Amino acid sequence: MTVHLSPPEALLALGADYNRHNDALHSLYVMEINGARPATAVGRQIPRTQHLAKSALHIVEALNEQPMFPSPGIRSVYARIRQLAHLALDAADHLLDAEDILDDTRVGAPSEHGVPLTAEEAREEVRGRLILVRDLTALGADDALATAELLTVEMRHQRLLPASRSLDLSPAQRTALRAAAQGFVTIDRHTDKPRISHDDVRVSISTIRSLEARGLLNREETPRILHDERVHLTADGCRTLAASFGHPRPPALTTARPAQPRATAAPARS
Repeated sequence: MTVHLSPPEALLALGADYNRHNDALHSLYVMEINGARPATAVGRQIPRTQHLAKSALHIVEALNEQPMFPSPGIRSVYARIRQLAHLALDAADHLLDAEDILDDTRVGAPSEHGVPLTAEEAREEVRGRLILVRDLTALGADDALATAELLTVEMRHQRLLPASRSLDLSPAQRTALRAAAQGFVTIDRHTDKPRISHDDVRVSISTIRSLEARGLLNREETPRILHDERVHLTADGCRTLAASFGHPRPPALTTARPAQPRATAAPARS
């Protein structure tokens, strides 16, 4: 059954695809590029990157069907989504170049310098392009969440979405949903403990399990060492997080050092 997502929910789903893409890119850079068929490995990554651009442009098309007033906020939303698409297209171009470099090296064709590259020289050229792809897509999930939040608020102002309602979520659960959407949460399967890639965010395994039990989060395997599973929003998780936008954000769950008591002046001797 196809689940229909509102534009804000589709942006959150796009953010999850950016996280999946970047996990696969990490595997390509760290392991697959050193394998026996690096060109094939790069070729498998290209459709994933192109899919990000297509998904972003589909969201633009969905917005075009909405009877929205082009407020400054809405114009910013359009600009941000188009930027997500353009960054993904630029990243796909770098991958296409990388594939060409590896194919040319395999058949002994001259490089742009006039002589064929060695296999290791070609891999080094490709690694440089993979770094560019990583930099272009690294903030995709974070940008998608910020854009979804802005879009939700704007659509509510224009009465294109239902008014925000009180949600049965604790502050810790809302923090966990946001962190998962941003790609901050992975699980070390051997210890069943979350690894959070942001210093100012705390998410406990008990909170993750409570959201999994409600069908708002699930886990997918990743190729990253010590990050065996990534926590993603489900379709219901996207819907629930989008519904939370416009409410005050939960405070960052950080451990603060207690304030030191102020020293008092010693009484004067008589």
